[in-house]
Amino acid sequence: MSVAAFDAAMNRLILFSLISFSSLAQQVSPPVVITEEDIIRHDDKNHDGKLSPDEMPEGPRKNFARIDRNHDGFVDLEELKAARANGGRGRPQGPPGAPARAQQGSAAQFATDIDARRDIPYAGTDNKRQMLDLYLPKKRATDKPLPVIVFIHGGGWKGGDRASGAGNVSRFVASGDYAGASIGYRLTDEAQWPAQIFDCKAAIRWLRGNAKEFNLDPDKIAVWGSSAGGHLVSMLGTSGGVKELEGSLGSFTSSSSRVTCVVNFFGPEDFITMVTKPSTIDRTTPDYPEALLIGGRVQDMPERARAASPITYVSGDDPPFLTAHGTKDPLVPYDQALELDAAMEKAGVSHLLIEMTNGGHGFRSPDLDLRVKQFFDLHLRGAEGEIPTTPIAVEARR
Repeated sequence: MSVAAFDAAMNRLILFSLISFSSLAQQVSPPVVITEEDIIRHDDKNHDGKLSPDEMPEGPRKNFARIDRNHDGFVDLEELKAARANGGRGRPQGPPGAPARAQQGSAAQFATDIDARRDIPYAGTDNKRQMLDLYLPKKRATDKPLPVIVFIHGGGWKGGDRASGAGNVSRFVASGDYAGASIGYRLTDEAQWPAQIFDCKAAIRWLRGNAKEFNLDPDKIAVWGSSAGGHLVSMLGTSGGVKELEGSLGSFTSSSSRVTCVVNFFGPEDFITMVTKPSTIDRTTPDYPEALLIGGRVQDMPERARAASPITYVSGDDPPFLTAHGTKDPLVPYDQALELDAAMEKAGVSHLLIEMTNGGHGFRSPDLDLRVKQFFDLHLRGAEGEIPTTPIAVEARR
């Protein structure tokens, strides 16, 4: 089968736009119907039931961030099917839980409402992963400096891309009440811990150091992340003032990397306890995500594991947290959220734990979306209001 014929088949499937799927093109004969199951079966090299960016052929890889709806750095069967149902455009642009109308027309929204400044180096290097994207409203609601919502992507510290942050912060930026940013960081194929937190803190310092130029409020910076990104935003929240985790990257080393509040979606919090819980990830091998991050199995390197765990640094001066976590998360057990909640309660830190009943490693909920907005409005704009913490039932994804 020719590449052109295969392209036609893929266009009928409308999973991705203008792509071809590598060697699979030579292995089928027309007429052909390629299913999502076929794609997983062919390209899932490690047989874990999902595709990482490295497993995705080069052509469709450019659409990975859009198809990875829950920002965990992997594309699974349901996300491929959702991409097909959405006309090949991947996930609707918008934060997890955004109402359908908030997800429609986001490309037009970017063109008319948002000034996107992409590929800004924050560490004084030309490393593409040490860059951030800055999103500014074209019509500000006020002339005063704007608070900033920073998104940090997931992907097991070995995948993902800051491009996924655009859909998460866009509606906040388009409102005119906020500026937004999405941070990239070095992955484990390039550097081990603590390089990742060094990068994130350097990015926060860059935003603070350039606040005047972009009319941002340096004292109102929120961070939001999912999965590995949830781990990193949790670390930003708990390790403020921990000198050994600051690093020396960038031009603003004298600036603070503290943040105002944290929204953590299903982030790992305590590596030591996590490896003892049931999971679809085999955490007895030397190449599971946390092992790649710290340079060895958690079981063999407990001190390094503790040093890379946000829960280690919980203290009374930490900023307010909101954590949302699925009770049926097969990758990062729900117990991680409970342990963080207990540690924060003991330290006297404000922590809103929202149980996503039946939720897996990723979920979408309009109720959660509203609570996240209320949380940002409260801590960044001073808008008083009660934020519910009652459980939210969602459909299990995995």
